[in-house]
Amino acid sequence: MTRFDVAVVGGGIAGTSVAYFLAEHCSVVVLEREATLGVHSTGRSAAIFTECYGDRVVRQLAIASRGFLEQTAPGFSDQPLLSDRSILFIATHAQADRMELHLEDYRSMVPDVRRLRPKEAVALCPALDGRRLAGAIHELEARDLDVHALHMGYQRGIRERGGEIRPGFGVDRVTRAGEEWVIGSGEAEITAAVLIDAAGAWCDVVAALAGASPVGLVPKRRTAFSFDSPGWEVHRWPMVIDLDEQFYFKPEGPGLLGSPADEMPMEPHDVRHREEDVALGIERIEAATTLSIRSVRNAWAGLRSFVVDHRPVNGWDDSVPGFYWLAGQGGFGIKTSPAMGRYAAAMVLRRTPPAGFAEAGLNPEALGVSRLRGLAGV
Repeated sequence: MTRFDVAVVGGGIAGTSVAYFLAEHCSVVVLEREATLGVHSTGRSAAIFTECYGDRVVRQLAIASRGFLEQTAPGFSDQPLLSDRSILFIATHAQADRMELHLEDYRSMVPDVRRLRPKEAVALCPALDGRRLAGAIHELEARDLDVHALHMGYQRGIRERGGEIRPGFGVDRVTRAGEEWVIGSGEAEITAAVLIDAAGAWCDVVAALAGASPVGLVPKRRTAFSFDSPGWEVHRWPMVIDLDEQFYFKPEGPGLLGSPADEMPMEPHDVRHREEDVALGIERIEAATTLSIRSVRNAWAGLRSFVVDHRPVNGWDDSVPGFYWLAGQGGFGIKTSPAMGRYAAAMVLRRTPPAGFAEAGLNPEALGVSRLRGLAGV
């Protein structure tokens, strides 16, 4: 039986990011039940970096992650992680009264966002129907994010720093033996002083195995589909998001990727898309544009998991010694993974938060488990 300082359950972006930052300082293993890492939420992301999405804590996590994504460590990735892709948050005439509120909120943390008139928005994305627009908010410094390169960089770094990754290790039992965890999968077992629960939609399931109370995690389905754009040169278009997040679309390869931005609660499983959700996405996109989506090239769905306040859970469980939560990252886990991983690693190593984190409001009160206890049955 192999012993590690830290065992991370879950090989998605959350688990690999914290393991990457820990592997320099202690022995760590990532346990992933699938044969390939990142096949669920991590592999089904819209792949965009924005500092205007989420509450203020989530946005601070994104801001704190930008430097890592722009200037990766030597050998981390063979290609840039970020590339040009601004975002247009578009508002119809029915949404006009809320646009100023959104603009003020975005500018409070991202000062260079700007309001555009309908014709300016159409100039950036000619498929928009300017007659239906009251205007748009332009986040110039948003970026496309290479999720695969980021995830592979974490995995490569874990191994180079002496950590281990064990795919096909589906955790089916967790017991406490003195001050150690015994974690089993079939006939295989490992021991660790610390267990980090980074199992995505399955975090509450893993917690139950360890005797920890759930945090009320709710997995929600998000549908996406790709389609052709005949007659349009789309590669320079911004990502377009409805102000109330009723749909989005963005360039992807030679065509476009779209979504109805659905959030259907369900049990954790390998989720599949529904044709009616794809149809809803098509309807919403066509209503705001002059696009005619005649066929869908591919469609899929993923699970984005949230707790009651839609903020990630990153902290020790005070009721279960040696158990650390890294859960509830919703639709922002990729872009915030450098900050989330660095913060979690510091907490696991019993160190102070990284420089600047506490001043930005990234602390145990904002991110920890205790804020949730007693809320909505948690």
